Amino acid sequence: MTTPVSVRGATTGDIAAIVALEAEAFPLDPWSANLVGEGVEGALPTVSYLVAERAGAFAGYGVVSVVDVDAELQRVAVPPALRRAGVASALLDGVRAVARHGGAERLLLEVREDNAAARSFYERHGFAELGRRPRYYRDGTTALVLSAPVTMDP
Repeated sequence: MTTPVSVRGATTGDIAAIVALEAEAFPLDPWSANLVGEGVEGALPTVSYLVAERAGAFAGYGVVSVVDVDAELQRVAVPPALRRAGVASALLDGVRAVARHGGAERLLLEVREDNAAARSFYERHGFAELGRRPRYYRDGTTALVLSAPVTMDP
């Protein structure tokens, strides 16, 4: 039986865990502890940080920015040991709920063209390619811009 995953808004007590996972998940371009702290503390008005918990322990985080009818999924990170356990799907559901509550109709994101696992995950969750950003990442890799409706049909 799979351990249930819960998603909640991040608190200041989550900052250290988020920063540590940020460095592990995005080693080429991690966000600073200061930026994460500002986001969690609400200093960035359009940004919401969500935390996933599994068996009462930190299991990942997601970051969404909502501006008018568009929401942008800025980050989703799950520790390697917890991948393929429903954590990222639960975070994506939480992100969609925040976006819907903020009035967004569309969820956008960028993903590395060479990240097949992430591309497959997003495709399974209703995302389609909207465009490309050549040389978007620091190492020159192209970003795919993906889009999905905030509200998905059951």
